[in-house]
Amino acid sequence: MINKKWDVILKGEMQKDYFKKLGTFVKNEYGNKIIFPPYKDIFKALKLTDYDEVKVVILGQDPYHGEREANGLSFSVYNDVKRPPSLENIFKELNNDLNVIRTENDLEDWAKQGVFLLNSIMTVVKDTPLAHKGKGWEIFTDKLISLLNEREKPVVFVLWGSYARSKKELITNPNHYIIESVHPSPLSAHRGFFGSKPFSKANNFLVEHGIMPIKW
Repeated sequence: MINKKWDVILKGEMQKDYFKKLGTFVKNEYGNKIIFPPYKDIFKALKLTDYDEVKVVILGQDPYHGEREANGLSFSVYNDVKRPPSLENIFKELNNDLNVIRTENDLEDWAKQGVFLLNSIMTVVKDTPLAHKGKGWEIFTDKLISLLNEREKPVVFVLWGSYARSKKELITNPNHYIIESVHPSPLSAHRGFFGSKPFSKANNFLVEHGIMPIKW
């Protein structure tokens, strides 16, 4: 269903009642409403970044809810749509931090390098943020975080905003590194996201642990 190692370690989770109910609910929603991301891309983050390949986790809350925005990766949108304000601010900080200017909105190249772009809630109804909150996605994605926490090989967890930071309690393994700040949303970015240098901090940690840094 997904990819390699994730398939193996999630097999039991996907047999649980809550996950089966979630699957039925999601299929019904896609059949009756406009839901994002495209059905085939719900698990795109897991398909592009296998368990053993994860170097950095960037945790979002739920997908963008505008037309043709969400593409299955947190904070990422298709290249031919207007860049959302949060992503614009992420790229501003990337430029300030590492002098990198990104022209592509799609973060698939990050995912293929080991950046696990995970939304805690993996689907959303058009124009209705958090429409699928409390339907079971959070149980599943908390499990993903917990499984990564169990890994011996270090992972950088990037937690932007109060929702993502609430997941810090799942990250107990001292091998890992947590980078946290306010959310890159225009409402909060000027209160500590700008100047937080998450990209250089993540790469410095990876290099210190003998792991290839990310080409952001």
